[in-house]
Amino acid sequence: METTNNPTAHPFFYHGTKADLKTDDLIEIGFHSNYGSQKKAKYIYLTATLDAAIWGAELAVGEGKGRIYIVEPTGPIEDDPNLTDKKFPGNPTKLYRSLHPFKVIGEVSEWQGHAPEQLQAMKANLERLKQQGIEAIED
Repeated sequence: METTNNPTAHPFFYHGTKADLKTDDLIEIGFHSNYGSQKKAKYIYLTATLDAAIWGAELAVGEGKGRIYIVEPTGPIEDDPNLTDKKFPGNPTKLYRSLHPFKVIGEVSEWQGHAPEQLQAMKANLERLKQQGIEAIED
């Protein structure tokens, strides 16, 4: 698994969630995951693509509105093996994870969500996987 030790290789990283955060807040491990069975997360996730962050904001559990934060890693990040090794070799999705906090440096206030039928199809697929005992995120 490739570790990215130079977080500045991408101009921006995003984190999609329903959490209400402020500039300079830290997103850290140890909180309940936004996905799957919501166990305590071993890793936190970020992406270099706005589309992946939109999926994160739309699929996160909770009652709040989806939010997309611009974040800055505070330590090394690595390719997300849940996608990179299993579905998309070479990480074209630009999804990463870390054991180190992400600092919120801003919020994307205007973004276009996926079409309702596309979102429903994704939710149905995730539910199918859940019924098969496959979590959305495996640590």
